[in-house]
Amino acid sequence: MRLLVVEDEIKACDYLRKGLTEEGFVVDTASTGVDGLHLATTGDYDLVILDIRLPGVSGWEVLEAMRRQKQTPVLILTALDEVADRVRGLEHGADDYLVKPFSFAELVARVRALMRRSTRLEPDVLKVHDLELDLRRRHVRRGRDRVELTKQEFALLELLMRHRGQVLSRAYIASQVWDINFQSDTNVVDVAMRRLRAKVDDPYECKLIHTVRGMGYVLEDKERDG
Repeated sequence: MRLLVVEDEIKACDYLRKGLTEEGFVVDTASTGVDGLHLATTGDYDLVILDIRLPGVSGWEVLEAMRRQKQTPVLILTALDEVADRVRGLEHGADDYLVKPFSFAELVARVRALMRRSTRLEPDVLKVHDLELDLRRRHVRRGRDRVELTKQEFALLELLMRHRGQVLSRAYIASQVWDINFQSDTNVVDVAMRRLRAKVDDPYECKLIHTVRGMGYVLEDKERDG
């Protein structure tokens, strides 16, 4: 699960990143509202932890702008403890509100609760043509065939299927699946894509994973999607 922490206090940000990473989350951070909004709207996050008092663009503005584009769960984490602030946060689209100072154990519990709530709203099975990915059982089928994938191959296929019809750059894929900054001389994405194609595409007449020269990869059924 990938989290974004938007917090301008360096010590607090480091504390959150370290603690949440130890809990098994992949954590990205931003120290300004501008950077936080950019990451929140361009990246794929399971949840955003958002401070309100941020330099430049406030957390209120980040939340409002986010809600015009995405419905990613948002947990506000702030020192603002007035009832009016809590009401404002929830009315403007926050999913939860936690006041500083806080118990880290409570923060983790709230994060996990929000993720469970969000997961229940998602489909259990992703499907494109005759390719099915079962998120709960972690199974993949192509037609009647069971396809065995590694953990990373499953994550790569899930990313492609969630973005059906969208061209994903190698840099974006690397950041989402491997949590690395893509370098031009790194072929990890291309190698992984070849292995994935060998399992879910090569044995079948209808090809679903396509290379877009100079841009990246897209998963789509071209015959049906036009």
